[in-house]
Amino acid sequence: MYASRKVRQREPASPSDSLPETLHPAIRRILLARGVTDEKSLNLKLKYLQSPAALSGINEAAEILADAVVSGQRILIVGDFDADGATGTAVAMRALAMMGAANVDFRVPNRFEFGYGLSTGLVETLAADPPDVLVTVDSGISSIEGVQRARDLGCKVVVTDHHLPGDVLPDADAIVNPNCPGDDFPSKSLAGVGVVFYLVSVVRSALRERNWFTLPRSEPNLGHLLDLVALGTVADLVSLDNNNRILVRQGMDRIRRGICSPGLLALLRLGKRDFRHLVASDLAFAVAPRLNAAGRLEDMGVGIRCLLTDDREEAMELATQLDNLNHDRRARQARMQSEALEQLQSLVLTLQGDDLPAGLCLYDEAWHQGIVGLVASRIKDAVHRPVLAFAPESEGSGVLKGSARSVSGLHIRDVLARIDALHPQMMMAFGGHAMAAGLTLTVDQLEPFKQALHESVGFFLQGKTLDNEILTDGELSPDEINLDFAQQLRDLGPWGQHFPEPVFEGRFVVEEKRVVGGAHLKMVLRPVDGRGRVDAIAFGRLPEDLPDSDTAGFVYRLDINHFRGQRTCQLMVEQILD
Repeated sequence: MYASRKVRQREPASPSDSLPETLHPAIRRILLARGVTDEKSLNLKLKYLQSPAALSGINEAAEILADAVVSGQRILIVGDFDADGATGTAVAMRALAMMGAANVDFRVPNRFEFGYGLSTGLVETLAADPPDVLVTVDSGISSIEGVQRARDLGCKVVVTDHHLPGDVLPDADAIVNPNCPGDDFPSKSLAGVGVVFYLVSVVRSALRERNWFTLPRSEPNLGHLLDLVALGTVADLVSLDNNNRILVRQGMDRIRRGICSPGLLALLRLGKRDFRHLVASDLAFAVAPRLNAAGRLEDMGVGIRCLLTDDREEAMELATQLDNLNHDRRARQARMQSEALEQLQSLVLTLQGDDLPAGLCLYDEAWHQGIVGLVASRIKDAVHRPVLAFAPESEGSGVLKGSARSVSGLHIRDVLARIDALHPQMMMAFGGHAMAAGLTLTVDQLEPFKQALHESVGFFLQGKTLDNEILTDGELSPDEINLDFAQQLRDLGPWGQHFPEPVFEGRFVVEEKRVVGGAHLKMVLRPVDGRGRVDAIAFGRLPEDLPDSDTAGFVYRLDINHFRGQRTCQLMVEQILD
């Protein structure tokens, strides 16, 4: 049932380069395999950020907000219920307040009541006392009816988003989205929070031109918001192109110096991460899940308030609420994953040796719609094919909310768009990216949708199989497995989506092995062709997972372990090979 994985070394993206001659050969190999061919791409200073000038609609949006700030109009930020939306909302709130806006508030749609985006239902709650200006964050590009209803109420509407637009754009007063048709901004991978950061920087320029920043009002340093930009960018799994790497690096540098939101520091502490040694994966695996738990199970408002407060005690109280929600989320997810695996086992028995369908649909009437995306992701990793998991919109509802997760080589939103074109009444709504998407359909359409999914995935694959590979950066010599080289790798970060952290392969003698934490394999290894010993840990593995010999092959990351003031090199094992 589970997909086997092959190990293959990455190939250089370019045969030539202008990288410094002094670079370590392994570093050069790693960079070339990620398309970095010149020294400029290694410079992640803020001055190398792409200019906002090419972002279509940004000047119109900035003028609307500058007018609102100067005249004291009421501004409402409508965010999204994930970490990107929460950080983007917090950046907008903080930036406008820093620039002297006197009346700014936020709303975030409760996913269980209003669903995604600027829905008409959400807008109707504002009808009795609508704001002067409404700004969407990380949503709105598909909210055709919601934007129109807000304008009917007399609101000026500014849409900031990064999701792919449909055939029709909302009739907003201004739209800022690098993925809109005709937009010339070079970095199409900006997260929602990145779009907002660019917008508020242009708002500041517009206010500067109006001589708004005169004593006692001072011009704010928007660099103080880069911690939140880094968090949202990493959490949303957007491609870490050079522009996003600059944003993330600069934000992480500030966090490491403690110059950041008290709420972010509190979430790091609850995740048992030391902010002084922060890496991008700490944001991805310690902070983002705790922040996202609020939007998955309850209301993202508590997450946004955690990022907005400057009171350390309040920040820890709110972060603790998020931590408790995350514990609840993990328990529910574990149960749902177990039930999903049972469905897979039953399907395998039914198929009697035939292959699994090209795309899998899983559903249980007791599942929680806020967690189905996580379940789809885990099952996708196990079977290496697109997985869609569905849950009822509410208890007893005949409307299903689905989350799709895909694998490299198959654009899942394109798959859904083809289904919609061939079966226009099948899905009530859909949207998303290449690797993740969401959709809504009625329970009676689930079986027809399964067939349509199978056909559409097959259409895009054209008989090709999806490669399930572990890509490595080759082997390291025994002399390269040391603290200094590990630090060089860390300094090259941030690593993340489409700029993956280096992974190596090698064969080692297992000199010691023991179980720690009840479920993790701790080892002391020695390279088979060298001297020296190095610690290693394989999470979720046990001694019986090792081959029946003194040596074993490993796929691993070279990491630095900080413990009681000491720094040591260690291997983080990704895969145990025969």
